[in-house]
Amino acid sequence: MELTLRQLLNCPYQGMTKRIYLESKILELLALQIHQWTEHNAEDSSYSCRSLHPGDIERLHHAKEILLQNFDNPPSLLDLARQVGLNDYKLKQGFRQVFGTTVFGYLQMHRMKYAQQLLTQRELSVAGVAQLVGYASQSRFCDAFKRQFGISPREYRTRLRG
Repeated sequence: MELTLRQLLNCPYQGMTKRIYLESKILELLALQIHQWTEHNAEDSSYSCRSLHPGDIERLHHAKEILLQNFDNPPSLLDLARQVGLNDYKLKQGFRQVFGTTVFGYLQMHRMKYAQQLLTQRELSVAGVAQLVGYASQSRFCDAFKRQFGISPREYRTRLRG
């Protein structure tokens, strides 16, 4: 999916060809996501139903909300587990089962999506966006953004203009 997303962001075509190319890449991403979701559910459906109680699932959703409310200064894994009434092992395993990623993988994804939104508004500098999404260092933010999307924040902004 990462490769397809990079191809989508680095479209080499113009005009109608560009539109068709982008639409096909979006459909490809949807197909990959559906495939990943169905495989994940097929493998884990019987296991996750047995290992997670409804109360645990509620606690995991509460943990997600705590992360989202404090994404710029998140609690440690142990603190988060204590806040929602789970041990750290159950928090880590349950989060992966319910949300398909690690606790901090989810947090990172949310930070980068928010950074994208802020970059499109163009009211803040890249350094300002970095600070708002919880990075003390602009260079670390730029590295993380590039790892996530395949281009730097400045390149992302430049492409939005075009």
